[in-house]
Amino acid sequence: MVKLSDIYRVAVDSGIDADPRSREDIERLLSLTRKEYEELPESRKRFFDTDALENPFADTRILTGDDVKDIKKAFAGIDIGSAEVLLVDRLNQMGRVIDLIISHHPVGRARLFLADVMPVQADVWQKMGVNISVGESLIGDRQSEVRNAVRVSNARSVIDAAELLGINLMCTHTVADNHVQKFTAKLIEDKKPYRVGDIIDLLFEVPEFQIAAKDGDPPMISVGKKENRAGKIMVDMTGGTEGPKEVVSNLVAAGVSTIVNMYLSNSYLEEAKKNKINVVLCGHMACDSIGMNHILDQIEKLGVEIVAGSGLYRVRR
Repeated sequence: MVKLSDIYRVAVDSGIDADPRSREDIERLLSLTRKEYEELPESRKRFFDTDALENPFADTRILTGDDVKDIKKAFAGIDIGSAEVLLVDRLNQMGRVIDLIISHHPVGRARLFLADVMPVQADVWQKMGVNISVGESLIGDRQSEVRNAVRVSNARSVIDAAELLGINLMCTHTVADNHVQKFTAKLIEDKKPYRVGDIIDLLFEVPEFQIAAKDGDPPMISVGKKENRAGKIMVDMTGGTEGPKEVVSNLVAAGVSTIVNMYLSNSYLEEAKKNKINVVLCGHMACDSIGMNHILDQIEKLGVEIVAGSGLYRVRR
């Protein structure tokens, strides 16, 4: 019998294994969270997200669920809204018997705490040569922006829909993004592309990027030329959302010549142009699918059947 908590634990453990930080670093962070909880007055402890005592990823949570129920089949997608909840309810009416929805992007409390996962970006930059104090200062400012932005959203509506229809719902955001970070970084490290165009050729060997290209969303060079030498390459896929554009000049100073990312805003790309750094954008849905597929492969090993939808390119490895 596979319970919801079993699936959740597999996702979290898998995310820790793929994290750019060491297990020692993550345990240190968890220890600080436990200390913070212990020091709270009793009147405030009931409002604390106790999942954070064991799970370092604030954007990966069980959102609704009956932990006693046996999970045999799950619907997995990139974005889950009320429409997808209704779709699953309709599929159940048709006899598909789906026990769980797994969203990649966070909703509810997991969305409201999205900014809390961003500090890992400073660790990624540090590995590229950016001073950690600089990185932490820059990510702190960006966290404030993101925290303010998500608070205006209706984060509860999808959860309400799932609860009203009695459907289990969870999200696996940074745990999956850690996997696409690790996968892409290893791919580039192993193949050592010389030109920026070689990075594109390399990405086109990956099934998820091939499928996305057929859908009209191929990997592309957004800043620079294919003939440019790739130089020192930074893969930047994890950390919840786009980092601060101000980090670009620090990356250049640290010797980075090419950034490989899922997606970046126009203002970030303008900063990259100004600093003469190459940017390869791999594509959001393809990258999210790679990360989710690594998690879903492990969930399938538990004996859970996966039904893919909502933009997920399901590829098994």
